[in-house]
Amino acid sequence: MPNFDIKQARKGRGATYNPSNRFAPTHSETVDDGWWQEEMPTRLATVVSEERARSALAWNDSPDLAFDRSLNPYRGCEHGCIYCYARPSHAYWDMSPGIDFETRLIARSGLVDRLREEFCKRSYECRPIAFSGNTDCYQPLEAERGTSREILDFLLKCRHPVSIITKSALILRDLDLLGELARQRLVRVSISLTSLDTELKRSLEPRAASPTARLRTVQRLHEAGIPVGVMVAPVIPGLTDHELDRLLAAARDAGAQWAGWTLLRLPREVAPLFEDWLEAHYPERARKVMSLVRQSRGGADYDSRFGKRMRGEGVFAELIAQRFDKICRRLGLNDPATSESRQLDVTAFRPPRAQGELFE
Repeated sequence: MPNFDIKQARKGRGATYNPSNRFAPTHSETVDDGWWQEEMPTRLATVVSEERARSALAWNDSPDLAFDRSLNPYRGCEHGCIYCYARPSHAYWDMSPGIDFETRLIARSGLVDRLREEFCKRSYECRPIAFSGNTDCYQPLEAERGTSREILDFLLKCRHPVSIITKSALILRDLDLLGELARQRLVRVSISLTSLDTELKRSLEPRAASPTARLRTVQRLHEAGIPVGVMVAPVIPGLTDHELDRLLAAARDAGAQWAGWTLLRLPREVAPLFEDWLEAHYPERARKVMSLVRQSRGGADYDSRFGKRMRGEGVFAELIAQRFDKICRRLGLNDPATSESRQLDVTAFRPPRAQGELFE
C-alpha cells in the first residue's frame, strides 16, 4: 500500500496526508526536489482486511464515560471525520492515523461467538454495552457485512441492554430489532450531530450522512418508539459553536429526548491532521480556531486529564457549557422527570447457557 504523505485534499476523504506511524522504527518523508514525481490520485479506494476477534468487549474504568464496556465491529472508519479521536488507534495496527484510518479498514469477525463466551462466564455482570465506543458501527462497510445487525439480534435473544451512538442513517435498516429491544427497555440511541452546514459537513465528515438525513433518522427512531437523543460532538470553537441553538432546536423538533456534548479533542496525530485540514479548507479561520482550542486546553492542543478531556477548561469552555445547559432547559431536553424512563433494564438478561436450543 503506498504511503501518501504529500499533503493534498482528496475527494471523499477527510485527512490530507498520512502522518508517520509513531511505533515504526523508521520514518520517511516525501519532499519536492524539483524532479518529476508521479501524481498522487485524487480518489482513493477503500481496502478491507479481516481480523478474527479474540475478544468482543473492550473494558474501561474512565470516570469521564458513562459505560464500562464497549463493542466495535470495525477498526478504522470510512466516514473520514477529520476530528475523530479514534484515529491514533490505527497506529496499533501498523497503519497511519491519517488517510489509512479512513481507507484501510479492518472488519472483525466471530464477535457473536466471543460475546457468547463472555456472557457465559460466571463472573459476567450485565450492564449496558456501548455500541460503538471507538469507530461507527454503522459506517458504510456495515451495509455489506451486516455484523452490527448480527450482534443486535444476539443481544435481543439474550435480553442484554445496549446503547448505540452513530451518525449513519443505516441504523434505520434495523428498525425491527431496535423496536423489539425498545419494547423491552433494552436500547437507547444517540445520533451524533456536528453541524447543520452541509458544505462544512462535506469536508469535515466526508462520507457521513448529511445533517438532514441525521435529523430524519432521529425522527424515524422517535416515531418507532425507540428512545433517541443527540450528541453534539465535537463542538469546534470558532467553527461550529455558533450553531448550538439551531442544532438543539432541530434535534428537539425531530424527536430527540436528550442531548450531550463534547469539546473538540485533538490527541496525538489528530492535532496536526486537524490543523492541516483547517489550513486546506478554512485558512481564514485556522488561527482563530486553534487559538480557542488552546485557550480551552491550558495552552496545549490537547489535555488528556480525566475531568478535562471531554469539556476543556477556561472561559470559552465554560461559556459553551453554560450555553448548552440553558438551551437544553429552554427546549425541555434532558428533563430529569423523564430520565428514569430512559434507564435500560439489566434484570432481564439471560445468559446463553440458559436459552437451551437457541445456542445448540
